[in-house]
Amino acid sequence: MRIGLFVTCVNDLMYPGTGQAVVSILRRLGHDVDFPAAQTCCGQMHANSGYRAETMPLLRRFVDVFEPYQAIVAPSGSCAAMVRESYPRLAADDPALAARVAALAPRVYELSELLVDVLGVTELGAEFPHRVTYHPTCHGLRMLGLGDKPLRLLRSVAGIRLVELDAAEQCCGFGGTFALKNPDVSTAMLADKARHVLDTDAEVLAAADNSCLAHIAGGLTRMRTGVRAMHYAEILATTGGTR
Repeated sequence: MRIGLFVTCVNDLMYPGTGQAVVSILRRLGHDVDFPAAQTCCGQMHANSGYRAETMPLLRRFVDVFEPYQAIVAPSGSCAAMVRESYPRLAADDPALAARVAALAPRVYELSELLVDVLGVTELGAEFPHRVTYHPTCHGLRMLGLGDKPLRLLRSVAGIRLVELDAAEQCCGFGGTFALKNPDVSTAMLADKARHVLDTDAEVLAAADNSCLAHIAGGLTRMRTGVRAMHYAEILATTGGTR
């Protein structure tokens, strides 16, 4: 397949290793992966804050940039959900644009969807001899319905000791601008999530969204816990200690 990588803003600016891991995984499976340099933000923050007019140019750019690809992969349940769930509603007033979005949106996948549902792969030859727990982030869980796909991929990793996270489906308290607008509530939710992570005695906390991992890792770091936060794609890309 010819696959376009939608790396997302957070990953591009702060976690480039996650995008590199996705490319490594897909190329290992024999697929062509492009990184179209013209891509920008999907517009989620703008749309969630009520700035529809400012969102539309970003939506149009996304469609222009990614239309040529058979599949578009994003290492973010949040951003994939923005395209699949919000773009059709935002484009509804423009029939021509709505038709383009309707054709493109179903080809946008979070990594585990592409691997498990489209490519039929759960075994990637990864090796990661560490104790790991997994936090299912809200957009992936509730909007995309990822279910256990990321966990199925992680369970196939050689040497991994995967530990169940209590109250895993509870939000970590990030929620993008929610954490800024409601800091006290966000901090309380983070404290609950951090406690559950520590109860697992895990060395590594994995998730499908680095934005959520940044929030949780911030709390864990301030507590000096020593727990590492890693996007699950980076675990899947690790073979024999390296990519």
